[in-house]
Amino acid sequence: MDNQRLILFIVFSFSLLLLWEAWQDKHALPPSAVTAQSAPTASTSAPPSPSQALNAPAGAPAQAALVKGARAVVETDVMRATIDANGGDLRQLELLSYRETQERNHVFTLFEDDSAQPYLAQSGLLGKDLPTHRSTYELNPGTYRLPAGASQVEVPLVWRDPATGVRVEKTYVFKRGSYEIAVRTRVINNGAQPIDLTPYYQLTRHAGAPRGSSFFLHTFTGPAFYTDAKKFQKVTFKHIEEGKADYEKTADNGWVGMVQHHFVSAWLPEGNVKREYYARALGDGLYSAGVILAEGTLAPGQQKVFTVPLYAGPQKQKLLEATAPGLDLARDYGWLTPLAFPIYWALAKIEGVVGNWGWAIIILTILLKLALFPLSAAGYKSMAKMKKLTPRLQQLKETYGDDRAKLHQAMAELYKTEKINPLGGCLPILIQIPVFIALYWVLLAAVEMRGAPWLGWIADLTAPDPWFILPVIMGITSILQVKLNPQPMDPMQAKIMTIMPVAFTVMFVFFPAGLVLYWIVNNILSIAQQWVINKQVQDGGKLASGKA
Repeated sequence: MDNQRLILFIVFSFSLLLLWEAWQDKHALPPSAVTAQSAPTASTSAPPSPSQALNAPAGAPAQAALVKGARAVVETDVMRATIDANGGDLRQLELLSYRETQERNHVFTLFEDDSAQPYLAQSGLLGKDLPTHRSTYELNPGTYRLPAGASQVEVPLVWRDPATGVRVEKTYVFKRGSYEIAVRTRVINNGAQPIDLTPYYQLTRHAGAPRGSSFFLHTFTGPAFYTDAKKFQKVTFKHIEEGKADYEKTADNGWVGMVQHHFVSAWLPEGNVKREYYARALGDGLYSAGVILAEGTLAPGQQKVFTVPLYAGPQKQKLLEATAPGLDLARDYGWLTPLAFPIYWALAKIEGVVGNWGWAIIILTILLKLALFPLSAAGYKSMAKMKKLTPRLQQLKETYGDDRAKLHQAMAELYKTEKINPLGGCLPILIQIPVFIALYWVLLAAVEMRGAPWLGWIADLTAPDPWFILPVIMGITSILQVKLNPQPMDPMQAKIMTIMPVAFTVMFVFFPAGLVLYWIVNNILSIAQQWVINKQVQDGGKLASGKA
């Protein structure tokens, strides 16, 4: 296999992998119906063990249960949230600094109160006669705005049981400039019996891909768990449905979240409270992932307050790192994470100097190309020598016809005479591939580029080029690359090499502009390097002296 075929194989295989993952995500079998269960109960004399808590699921919020009640709309400088008295759920969350990918005039909505495809944050208490995410709270409806000069705004909800004397106060605390929402719960036991405090916090979501997703670019959507022992663990909706979800169930640290392209929501319990994680299929295409905490026993006449923050916002690198341990891993680069982190660091540093993510992509691609110049030069030199030998290899093919044994023997003798290793450039090229794939994932994951312009017609580097200019340029550069490389002797391979630039051009129409820009710059630099090396080999090489 020569270098050209190797490159074609790797690029084509990587593209097929992306398309296969996208096809599976789009055409996954609909989940089977699961009977919705009522809210769990717990013993009033002793707190349930973690396994008992998990065996009594935290309740399945069926679509019919999402009844609208009294509502509070909270407006801060970065978000607009809607809280419903039914369950005390966070039903709607708009992130004011971001726009929808396809509808640029609409504010991006993370949580959504959609009866068909809901996505919401819920919480409650396990146990008899305690409020769950299906209970109704008292709430003063209206708009709660963050006052000028104030650091936070609070929305209180109250649940009470006159029969037992138990009062539960759930308060949402929104802070200025923050995507972190604190959910503070105060439980007051005015009754005669002790109460087991076993709160749970969960995220309920449909299994569909986020709006604006491209079939050609598969990104993970689904629950994720993090603990100190097992670190970051993604769980697919399909595995939850099949009962094959693999994640750490118990710990005294960590968080549970719901990940999608560019954004993440996560319940972030603080301290070393004993906790148990769960993920369940609820039926009708809905899933929940959550955490159950053990807050101990509350004696009659006493009260207790516990707070769990909820992060719901963009996957900005520095912001995630500062919010909670391991939350930055929600910005998933897969197995290339160790390589992707320094690449993003360099990209961000360059953007800080030039002030434009588009130019930062160009500069970083040039710097990477320069750093890898010696390796790529070896590969291009091998291809240049092979290109010069192509006419003589073609003569050998015509001479020996279908006698492949003699043809291969003659080719081997020719390579030996001309001191050419047909695989000489493979290793240098293979070494470079992880670097550029890591850069690919960095550009795909960087929410910092969402809404970031480059030049006039490119208003968002994470959206496709609206005028298809960049994909066309990418196609032209790909054709030039094919022309510079040695042509395969196999007619079928030659046809594939001719068709591939056209196929990639069509595919790149749907790619984010930032990714296409990266490929264009890389292609142009590769063309320049290959052309120079080809000319050096043609003018100064000694291959012409040999004869077949």
